[in-house]
Amino acid sequence: MSSTFAGVLFIGSLIIVLGLTHRPLGDYMYRVYTSAKHNVVERFIYRLLGVQPDSEQRWSVYARSVLAFSLISVLFLYGLQRLQDKLFLSLGMAPVTDHTAWNTAISFVTNTNWQSYSGESTMGHLVQMSGLAVQNFVSAAVGMAIAIALVRGFARSKTEGLGNFWVDLVRGSIRILLPIAFVGAIVLVAGGLIQNFAGAHELTTLTGSPQAITGGPVASQEVIKELGNNGGGFYNTNSAHPFENATTWTNWFQIFLIFLIPFALPRTFGRMVGQVKQGYAILAVMVTLAVVSVVLLNVFELAGNATVPQAVGAAMEGKDVRFGVSNSATFAAATTLTSTGAVNSFHDSFTPLGGMMTMFNMMLGEVAPGGAGAGLYGMLVLAVITVFIAGLMVGRTPEYLGKKIGAREMKLASMYFLVTPTLVLLGTALAMGSPVQRASMLNSGPHGLSEVLYAFTSASNNNGSAFGGITVNTTWWDVATGLAMVFGRFLPIIFVLALAGSLVKQAPVPASAGTLPTHRPQFVGMVVGVTIIVVALTFLPALALGPLAEGIH
Repeated sequence: MSSTFAGVLFIGSLIIVLGLTHRPLGDYMYRVYTSAKHNVVERFIYRLLGVQPDSEQRWSVYARSVLAFSLISVLFLYGLQRLQDKLFLSLGMAPVTDHTAWNTAISFVTNTNWQSYSGESTMGHLVQMSGLAVQNFVSAAVGMAIAIALVRGFARSKTEGLGNFWVDLVRGSIRILLPIAFVGAIVLVAGGLIQNFAGAHELTTLTGSPQAITGGPVASQEVIKELGNNGGGFYNTNSAHPFENATTWTNWFQIFLIFLIPFALPRTFGRMVGQVKQGYAILAVMVTLAVVSVVLLNVFELAGNATVPQAVGAAMEGKDVRFGVSNSATFAAATTLTSTGAVNSFHDSFTPLGGMMTMFNMMLGEVAPGGAGAGLYGMLVLAVITVFIAGLMVGRTPEYLGKKIGAREMKLASMYFLVTPTLVLLGTALAMGSPVQRASMLNSGPHGLSEVLYAFTSASNNNGSAFGGITVNTTWWDVATGLAMVFGRFLPIIFVLALAGSLVKQAPVPASAGTLPTHRPQFVGMVVGVTIIVVALTFLPALALGPLAEGIH
């Protein structure tokens, strides 16, 4: 009972603090993205890049800018890893192998942060700081920029301009992510996380065996890892490592960072479209789905519905005693509801239904509240689908925020949500159909299928967390998950920008008696239903063969 009460207090305090920060942060981000002024640092960056910051971009130009920036980022990060042994602060690390460097470069540029390597024994400090941590900032800023471009598509009329990608990227990084990360890093250092340039320290364990413990600039990377919904850990055990996550309250603070921006962006959306109630409606959908997920995951893990957990009284396998069952379950829910992918426990050791919930969270499309920016634009696409379905039921042309949702808009919205299921199910089928790849699985039966399904769900949704139980640091897995991350990130972005380009050219449609009110509880319930039925149930057959079959067994 005491652990359950502590879990309720933990979750309740998170909800209260997130509620208090929703409005001020959302309003601040609204001012950032709508201001006509550029500060000194930003003007210097624009001159360096040769960018005209006051020029507007059509959706196609905006998309090309995103792809060009991402390609350059991939090449830079790949080269940094391959030349690691020649760099300052390499700690004597060898160059990263070609397939691992490819996978890691793709992973961090796409905001996935899937890791098929052990960070402390593979990457030197310079690569961690100048490569991985930098991408933690800019990949999150890219997602936020795409969301703002889509919001402008709803807010503007009879034009083609969606803003300027370079301005949105720089402002998101410098004005939003960097200041919060600076303060957050100080908080984490005060909480016990390390921040230094130390190499390996040779220690003797209680069993008398030697062990090398590596130091490093951990706190500064940890804060943007969570704030930017990245998830890539400095150490192999990620947020279960005491240098990355020292105490229960740093665990709470990291979950707070994970939810901070995604839950504030609906306020920014409401301000930009001039209807704050619309932002509250989107927020209500996110909160409803998130609360249900957190509660269910806690229930499944606290119940410990398996033979061994029931015998010992708790499902503690794979969980750190510092955090316990509830805090581990809440952390798992937070990182899979968003695109963070950090872990403070071993998801492979969760109860069958608990492990299923972590997959289900990602299969929702990571919209509750989703990643930084990605959650908002995913939820807005769901809102578009919902008003279209409602329009079919009453026999009239659907509208959302004064914009007609016609055939073109629905095709783009549908393609957006078809990308991830295609990648997940195709990748899982290829892995399960190959004897060589099945041989890399440590488990057979439903649990083995769950491990493979989780891997491709994580990669294709740009989450990055791992279920474990399979050997993924091979050429096949690095290439396969790398391709899933590329297509899972950039195809939806292109469809979102094309949708924004279609919307921004429309003239506003006046509301009439037949217009569906999209700020009321009725619409909130409809979007929740569409999210679960249209999106998540696509994966029901695969879940039935994996975690559900294991749970019944």
